[in-house]
Amino acid sequence: MNRSKLICASSISVVVCLALLLAGAPRSSGQEPEESAAKLTKRVIGDYGYWSRTQDPPYSAEQIPFSKLTHINHAGVGFDVNANLVVPDGFREPRLIDKAHDSGVKVLLLLGGDFTALETSPALLDTLVENLHKFIVQNGYDGVDIDWEYPASALDESTFHSLMLKLRTTFPSPYVLSADVPPWEATGYDFPDTKFLVDYYNLMTYDCAGPWTDSAQLNSAIFPDPNNPEPYNCEPGGSVKEAIDIYLHDPLVDVPAHKINIGTPFYGYEYQNVSALWGFCTDCGNTVISQNYGTFFKERINQRGWRTFYDQYALVPYMLRSDGKPGFITYDDSFSTFYRVAYSVWSRGLGGSFMWSLDADYDGQSQDLLNAMYNASLPQTK
Repeated sequence: MNRSKLICASSISVVVCLALLLAGAPRSSGQEPEESAAKLTKRVIGDYGYWSRTQDPPYSAEQIPFSKLTHINHAGVGFDVNANLVVPDGFREPRLIDKAHDSGVKVLLLLGGDFTALETSPALLDTLVENLHKFIVQNGYDGVDIDWEYPASALDESTFHSLMLKLRTTFPSPYVLSADVPPWEATGYDFPDTKFLVDYYNLMTYDCAGPWTDSAQLNSAIFPDPNNPEPYNCEPGGSVKEAIDIYLHDPLVDVPAHKINIGTPFYGYEYQNVSALWGFCTDCGNTVISQNYGTFFKERINQRGWRTFYDQYALVPYMLRSDGKPGFITYDDSFSTFYRVAYSVWSRGLGGSFMWSLDADYDGQSQDLLNAMYNASLPQTK
């Protein structure tokens, strides 16, 4: 019996069981002995925020299982209206770079900031790239990941293209250049031209739920649920399948599959005054809270007054209160994470996956979702 069937024999969910079989799953999604990242033929990228070093439990280079990653995006640096880098106190972590390189893992500087400021003067763009070059070389980074959310206008598009062209010229291969992009058709990224400049795009297939929605949505559906009464909250691209279809087949995007990494969330949302999937949310801005898997959701799976269900279409879990009182949680577990990644990189041929964020499934001892992500990325076996 293969691993997928063994999982099904003990799984609590027939839906997830079927999903794994359809995926031709190469590995189980649970804990397994750590294997070398050299066996990975797909990218596994971890977004790592410098602030996680001071969280409870703390998460730093000492906790990161580098052998299960190929790249890390180090987050926390931005830039101001004068194109000067804004580097928070405590951001620099030489140990991160050293341990990653010892394991063959590349570390990119994840850059956010006031990108629209670049539109006021071409000189600002040159200044920003010069500052980036100095910082990256001095600190040993392997490239840069651009997180501009979101260019939309014609001027935005032109500026984004100019930025990526300048970065590619300044950071030729083997430096890595990537960009974080939304799951819908976002023409502000000038895909017809920039797809030849970047090494890959990180497709942010999450945040379909949150304080901004007026009904209890699923944070990151793998497939669309036709029962969703308000699909416009996240459409188009409201599921992993739909987002991949857009990026591979929409003529205005048309990005090669190997240049796409699918996103998977290590966090979710708790709707405090909703008692059903798709339930109407009141005072959402104050009653919908972002929570992490490792320190919140994991300890509530079928315990502490919560019960887990699986959406039969979206193939992701959610929780409701066992006593019927208000409370709805949208999250991902190891099974949905495994299937999302396996479906994306093997069934659809994408180049890899990434998560936000690396620390969020850490419970002080283990990382279930990262294990699932890694196992799903290993080459398929029969």
